Amino acid sequence: MPSVLDQRPAPAAAGPRPTTPRRRTRALALPEARWALAALALFLLALPLDLLGAPAWTWGPLYAAVYVTGGWEPGWEGLKALRDKTLDVDLLMVVAALGAAAIGQLLDGALLIVIFATSGALEALATARTADSVRGLLDLAPTTATRLLSGGAEENVPADALAVGDTVLVRPGERIGADGRVLDGTSDVDQATITGEPLPVAKGAGDEVFAGTVNGTGALRVRVERDPADSVIARIVRMVEEASGTKAPTQLLIEKVEQRYSLGMVLATLAVFGIPLAVGADLQSALLRAMTFMIVASPCAVVLSTMPPLLSAIANAGRHGVLAKSAVVMERLGAIDTVALDKTGTLTEGTPHVTDVRPLPGPGLTEDGLLALAAAAEHPSEHPLARAVVRAARERGLTLGEADGFSSVPGKGVTAVIDGRTVEVGSPARLAPALTDAVESLEEAGRTVILVTRDGEPAGLLGIADRLRPEAAATVAALTALTGRAPALLTGDNERAARHLAAEVGITDVRAGLLPQDKVAAVRAWEAEGRRVLVVGDGVNDAPALAAAYTGIAMGKAGSDLALETADAVVVRDELATVPAVVTLARKARRLVVQNLVVAGVFITVLVVWDLVGTLPLPLGVAGHEGSTVLVGLNGLRLLRDSAWPGSRGGRA
Repeated sequence: MPSVLDQRPAPAAAGPRPTTPRRRTRALALPEARWALAALALFLLALPLDLLGAPAWTWGPLYAAVYVTGGWEPGWEGLKALRDKTLDVDLLMVVAALGAAAIGQLLDGALLIVIFATSGALEALATARTADSVRGLLDLAPTTATRLLSGGAEENVPADALAVGDTVLVRPGERIGADGRVLDGTSDVDQATITGEPLPVAKGAGDEVFAGTVNGTGALRVRVERDPADSVIARIVRMVEEASGTKAPTQLLIEKVEQRYSLGMVLATLAVFGIPLAVGADLQSALLRAMTFMIVASPCAVVLSTMPPLLSAIANAGRHGVLAKSAVVMERLGAIDTVALDKTGTLTEGTPHVTDVRPLPGPGLTEDGLLALAAAAEHPSEHPLARAVVRAARERGLTLGEADGFSSVPGKGVTAVIDGRTVEVGSPARLAPALTDAVESLEEAGRTVILVTRDGEPAGLLGIADRLRPEAAATVAALTALTGRAPALLTGDNERAARHLAAEVGITDVRAGLLPQDKVAAVRAWEAEGRRVLVVGDGVNDAPALAAAYTGIAMGKAGSDLALETADAVVVRDELATVPAVVTLARKARRLVVQNLVVAGVFITVLVVWDLVGTLPLPLGVAGHEGSTVLVGLNGLRLLRDSAWPGSRGGRA
């Protein structure tokens, strides 16, 4: 719907905290709804004239108009499907309505058309509302930005015309026009709509800011670091729209069976018509029974049973900061029975800091010299531990040497040439297994230890600690309750540090010192036992396990690009507590799918048996069949409500 995507408000002025716009597509904006309304209005005009015995010329044309307005679109789609050698239930419904009209049942056929058109409009509205729930995020992004030119001049440009490397001026109260990094200025930025943080966050030089967030009272100069088309907001919208276009395995199975079922239903309809006729039944009664059978046996409600609950769950999760990339993902999240969690950046905040700097005798380095050497080698790395080392060196005001020949092996460490000497930073067990005492003293204190070597000689140890997320213990407990078994911890860190942290959150199954391939092996071993494993991680070394698992979730704030691309779902706001919440929501969606299939199956079975064994009036058959279709559609839309999100007011965790 281009009109929805193109409409954006002007930049917001300073004032109350903004909220995500709750844009809703008006029902009459959809052509399906307009045609259904026209068919209903014409039917309501014709019905009293027909029932009161008015001349046929007064109500006949009105019924004919009902057939045209409510039936032309599904009929046309059905003919196009028939051209592609597939049998569409839409066409079967139109044929059934025309068959009813052919034997003088104009009212019954018109009623079928009206209810069928209404159910189609409801399905279209469900799809539109699902898209509305996330597309409204586009309204957060301003349409224009103030770009600074060389010499200090300013120009007002469309926000989507900004390029990486541009510098923009963000005045107090304005929305930030692009994802970037602050060059100059200080301010408090309200970024609740992106990260979920309840209070404005202080921003200064070097801090990252996001498009669509609201600047406070200070002015900021921001360097654009992402193309507007690749901003956090744009990625959210793109991922959810892609998800909405996918189909879950249950839906694909239903569609595969639907073709055979529809063909069998047509053959059965011919038998229901031909057999009574052959044994002496009159033409009209035989045709009426056959038309009724075709209507009540059609799998419309079954086809509509699966996607509305899953799409509604995707939209609801997106509003709460979890992006499921497809309906397949949402269905799989509801089926997991085992959870494996990464440590750094997942159970912890992902912002570790250096707590200990211990030079070793021999190289003769001071604490500052050791830290500067390690930071110079780690500077090109994107790993959270590397960023902690570089940050610690900068906080001490140390000068870093140039790193040449940098290389990084996930799970092992980095190597670089600093001032002509080869420096390695990585696992003590790999680089110097003999340093057990010094390493153990740090590990027993819950530190992650990394060793720095220079030209192959151990130069010193760094102890690094990371803060546990406040919601980690509650998340582990919730996942344990959902799956019936406590999550496992898969980490490349040392066992002592891993077990120290695991004990704090209630995890007993700890797999430490793992390389990426070891994490994959653990996942595959579980799945060989028949388990459906959910892996939650954030780093490059988690990506293989995320890909190998039944389904995977990446922490979005500090997650590597590879992990974000590999994972099936992304926690945009970096709230660990949303992991059990989205699993609970996915299970609700699966339950609704099962409910819908049961309701559809019961209605079809009862109505078909009634028609074959007894005499089912055509209007009652129409009402029962189309009523079940509307019922399952509305049932699926329940998950669009905010109260369906676990932990929200009115929702259950």
